[in-house]
Amino acid sequence: MNILLWHVHGSWTTSFVHGKHRYLVPATPDRGPYGLGRARTYTWPESAAEVSPEQLRTAEVDVVILQRPEELALAADWLGRRPGRDLPAIYVEHNTPKDGAVPNSRHPMADRDDLLVAHVTAFNELFWDVGSTRTTVVDHGIVPPAVAYTGELDRLAVVINEPVRRWRVTGTDLLARFAEIAPLDVFGMKVAGLADHLGLPADRLTSHDDVPQHRMHAELARRRAYLHLCRWTSLGLSLIEAMSIGMPVVALATTEAVMAVPPGAGALSTRVDDLLAAAGRFAAHPEQARLAGTQARAAARERYGLDRFLADWDRLLEEEVCG
Repeated sequence: MNILLWHVHGSWTTSFVHGKHRYLVPATPDRGPYGLGRARTYTWPESAAEVSPEQLRTAEVDVVILQRPEELALAADWLGRRPGRDLPAIYVEHNTPKDGAVPNSRHPMADRDDLLVAHVTAFNELFWDVGSTRTTVVDHGIVPPAVAYTGELDRLAVVINEPVRRWRVTGTDLLARFAEIAPLDVFGMKVAGLADHLGLPADRLTSHDDVPQHRMHAELARRRAYLHLCRWTSLGLSLIEAMSIGMPVVALATTEAVMAVPPGAGALSTRVDDLLAAAGRFAAHPEQARLAGTQARAAARERYGLDRFLADWDRLLEEEVCG
């Protein structure tokens, strides 16, 4: 199939474009949010091809993957065809509700009969009110990181994008307490200067800003454990990637993390003191960390494997296009 989709979420799109189809990714001269084109910090196959808005007017497109409400009008303008009416459309919901009174938040695609909403977690489907719009869940799948856990550094790894702006959402306010247990390495976008924002000395928190994915995976694998403190999110793909590497997890028991992290793969709790104690155990006892990481790796590769993810999407695409 020829599939039109925008480059919005790098990790998810990386998995999606590893399928058997041809992927048309809009690219504009300014490389703005609606024309980012191919990824530059992820590895994508050649089947993901950049296409300009002008080229889309005459391009063969079998299905449109929407990820933001405004893409409906944008796709209609660039294609000269209406997604959901003139060609099939699937709206992928990556996020939990951000506005409104949770759990009564109305989805922007609520009460539509021209598309399907595909949630990336069951937690998303549970919390969004989509009215009469059809929904399904396609769990995440990842390209397996090409590194193996060593845990040689008694440090904790964290991956957060924009930790200062998002603050309590990503659990940034809790990081200082864990920095007392072990030094932190924080990877992600706009993480520079985080130690200063938290009032921490440089030796307790090191920022690694916008590191390419393969390099980040290699660095994660050297840290003793992975710290996941998001209070409100869907399911961070970096959590699954860390588990797949073989890292033990210390995570808040919130959102879809309670389904992703099985017993024995680390520590999962809503009590921060319990997580602090677990982080201390992993820092002090490398073998305990390695055993938990082995279980985390097995769970992540069984549930979030790339083959399963692509097969689920193939079935869904065929159903929607044929329908």
